[in-house]
Amino acid sequence: MAWVLLFLHIFLFHFPSFSSSSSYSFNFSCHHDESSALLLNKTATWQNGTDCCSWHGVTCDTIYGHVIGLDLGDEGLDGILQPNSTLFDLAHLQTLNLSSNDFSNSHFHSKFGGFFNLTHLDLSNSFFKGEVPTQISHLSKLESLHLSENFDLIWGETTLKRFVQNATNLRELFLNQTNMSSIRLNSINFLFNKSSYLVTLNLKSTELSGKLKKNALCLPSIQELDMSENSYLQGELPELSCNAFLTTLDLSDCGFQGPIPLSFSNFTHLNSISLSENQLNGSIPSSFSNLQRLIHVDLSFNSFSGQIPDVFSAMTKLQELNLASNKLQGQIPFSLFNLTQLVTLDCSHNKLEGPLGNKITGFQKLTYFSLSDNFLNGTIPPTLLSLPSLEHLELSNNRFTGHISAISSYSLDTLYLSGNKLQGNIPKSIFNLTTLTRLDLSSNNLSGVVDFQLFSKLHWLFFLSLSHNSQLSLTFESNVSFIYSRLRILYFPSVNLTEFPKIEFPRLDSLDLSNNKLNGSVPNWLLEISGSLNLAGNRFTSIDQISTQSIGTYYSSSRNINQLGGLDLSFNLLAGDLSVSICNMSSLQTLNLEHNQLTGIIPQCLADLSSLQVLNLQMNKFHGTLPSNFSKMSALETLNLYGNQLEGHIPRSLSLCKGLKFLNLGSNKIEDEFPDWLQTLQDLKVLLLRDNKLHGIIVNLNTKHPFPSLTIFDISGNNFSGPLPNAYFEKFEAMKNVAELVYMTNNIGQLGLNNRANPVSIRSIAPYYDSVIVASKGNKMTWVKIPNILVIIDLSRNKFEGEIPNVIDELQALIGLNLSHNRLIGPIPKSMGNLTNLEWLDLSSNMLTDVIPAKLTNLGFLAVLDFSNNHLVGEIPRGKQFETFSNDSYVGNLELCGFPLSKKCGPEQYSQPSLNNSFWSDAKFGFGWKPVAIGYGCGFVIGIGLGYCMFLIGKPRWLVMIFGGQPKRRVKRRTRVSRNHGATMNQNQMVAMS
Repeated sequence: MAWVLLFLHIFLFHFPSFSSSSSYSFNFSCHHDESSALLLNKTATWQNGTDCCSWHGVTCDTIYGHVIGLDLGDEGLDGILQPNSTLFDLAHLQTLNLSSNDFSNSHFHSKFGGFFNLTHLDLSNSFFKGEVPTQISHLSKLESLHLSENFDLIWGETTLKRFVQNATNLRELFLNQTNMSSIRLNSINFLFNKSSYLVTLNLKSTELSGKLKKNALCLPSIQELDMSENSYLQGELPELSCNAFLTTLDLSDCGFQGPIPLSFSNFTHLNSISLSENQLNGSIPSSFSNLQRLIHVDLSFNSFSGQIPDVFSAMTKLQELNLASNKLQGQIPFSLFNLTQLVTLDCSHNKLEGPLGNKITGFQKLTYFSLSDNFLNGTIPPTLLSLPSLEHLELSNNRFTGHISAISSYSLDTLYLSGNKLQGNIPKSIFNLTTLTRLDLSSNNLSGVVDFQLFSKLHWLFFLSLSHNSQLSLTFESNVSFIYSRLRILYFPSVNLTEFPKIEFPRLDSLDLSNNKLNGSVPNWLLEISGSLNLAGNRFTSIDQISTQSIGTYYSSSRNINQLGGLDLSFNLLAGDLSVSICNMSSLQTLNLEHNQLTGIIPQCLADLSSLQVLNLQMNKFHGTLPSNFSKMSALETLNLYGNQLEGHIPRSLSLCKGLKFLNLGSNKIEDEFPDWLQTLQDLKVLLLRDNKLHGIIVNLNTKHPFPSLTIFDISGNNFSGPLPNAYFEKFEAMKNVAELVYMTNNIGQLGLNNRANPVSIRSIAPYYDSVIVASKGNKMTWVKIPNILVIIDLSRNKFEGEIPNVIDELQALIGLNLSHNRLIGPIPKSMGNLTNLEWLDLSSNMLTDVIPAKLTNLGFLAVLDFSNNHLVGEIPRGKQFETFSNDSYVGNLELCGFPLSKKCGPEQYSQPSLNNSFWSDAKFGFGWKPVAIGYGCGFVIGIGLGYCMFLIGKPRWLVMIFGGQPKRRVKRRTRVSRNHGATMNQNQMVAMS
């Protein structure tokens, strides 16, 4: 395609001139051959016979008339730029701008290397692809090269080396968002340290990896350096000591570690520094006080510790300071409040403490202020609530007390005060904040009566949460109708609501009225809300008959209809049959009716809802058979029918639900063989079939990789027989990969930490957590939000026979293993000592023989052990965790001796005890892995201790030993689990049942 076919059309009439001059004095007209290269066909704006030097976007030499500049940036050009394009005939070009167009599938042709006079080339964001040709090194006069945001443009090391060596006048080099993955880091120093004129270098998001040398970027004239978003970089921050004129430095979102080098304090010309999202530690250097020209400082999302030093007071020009998500402690220096130019201050997610002080008057230009997730106390200063420019104020999850004073910051857009200990009434001044869009006062001790009608004055409000203020009451005027036209997210759980009248919410996406005192029948108008509806923990007794005609009619005149996507009516008083009219909600994605008194048969039509992803009907009184008509169109990910009275077979059509991740059919009356046909489900992570009437031998293997994602396998309390399913132990791939599970756990909770751009976006998600009801010795509890690293096999209380296979040691990620109350024989495999992540092990009530392998003392995290009621002999191994277990772990093994038993070891004289016919009685079975579950809200180790003590009445000695003897590496990992799981549980998520 000729060049003219790409861009010589009517739009070029509007091109701005690339030259700074708007008029020309020509000795010669535009050359005919160059005019022809630009114009092959007559257009409305570039007309044949006119001087092309007068055309917009064209710059000519004022002496000879040669075309020396083309500025065609951001003009909507598209198509493939061919090598034979007449563009490449413009041999005198000095500046060429083709940026922000769409040349998809066009290669960066070697013909560009023919523009020998080119000083400025901008091809950024134009979708060029392929390798940068070596001919680019011919552009020796280049002063500025912009190739950024061509994601499929690939640099070779030789090409880059030649180019940098030849372009000795280069001052600006923008390669961000190109592919430099083949460039060796040890060659970066050689490539750029000879660029004595380079002023700007942008290597952002170029896929660089490896360890950067400290002197790798010694650029004597550099002023702006950006290497951000290269997350595979390693090592410490480069020294950059020879970059004396540096003004802008961005090394954010890389893999740098260690402290900030002292050399950084020499950058006295620096006005912007960003080191966020690395793994930096240590303290903020006091020498930062030398950097008095700083305007922008971002050290967020690192591990800086210690106090905030008093180094920022000298930065009188500072406009943005971000220290969020570190480990900073102590009080906030009052000198920060005197930075009069500050626009943004974010110290959230640290460990700061103490009061804020009563006078915060210096922030006259402050628009964004966040101190959330710290330990700050005292009252909220009234002066903070009257700053004239303040738009975003976030003080959530601290320890502030007292009343909320009058608010006169009338430019407020966002006000987050949740998770404190604030008292008293909601100030009336809040209802004068007409620009407010987000208001969160949840989880405080607010009281008084609030007329909901007042919120109608906040015309721009789209997020409102008053939840968990137990002394707060809401009133509604039934005779007055208001339209809350912009409100999309409304959270009112735990505010003592006894009624919620019909209110028009044309755009509501999420309504949470859980844990209140609402009763009666759920009205149809509530079921017409688009998005999610949470009515859990109320006193509703029934759901109104749902008809196809009623769904979505209430707001039909004010918006496009989106039917209800999520309905949670768990922990209510719903009784009777579940009407098939529930299936009229054709857009339903989540249906949670657990812990009610529903009876009858589960409607078959629920299996036909192609949009349904979560179906939780556990702990009801459903009987009959399971829905059996699941199809390939099903989007089902969670099916939880635990604790009902269901009978019959497990429907084979479940194998068609290819996205199924969680299947809990436990504690029913299902009578069937093991559903081996489920092994083809690639995403199935949790399979619980405990306490049914399942039977037979587990032998079927129909696929090469059965259950590849399974991490919880519980078929306890059935009538399975034959040998243990060794073939499965060999194939449970997800239970072998420890590193992947640790990675998943360490990244839990990252979502939502860096949500400054739209802090409410995370809050708008209505969460659903898969739950497991576990039982031991007559006690039941609900365990919600299962940790990703929880890897469990429970085959207890069956009739399995034979020996424990050695291959079980391949399941390196196992946390809990329960094979108790079976008919297993032979020795305990020594290979079990390789299960180094194991935290509880129950082999009790079998016929195991021989000695306890000494290798089991390698299990350094083992907190709960039960070998009782077997035929084990010899001396109990000593060392590590085995020093913490009590007699209960070994009772019923008559030939065992040594600590902690009172029986001392003597000569080796063993005799096999006789079998007891009552040996298999369910009345004798001991703990399972389930009691441990109660502790996961407080961390693995504490949880195991609590669960064990509660259900075994264990002695405290072993608990003390555990806290004193856990390896440091493991404690750190467990702390992460506690923070990411336990800290987020609320009253809805952990409910004890007995």
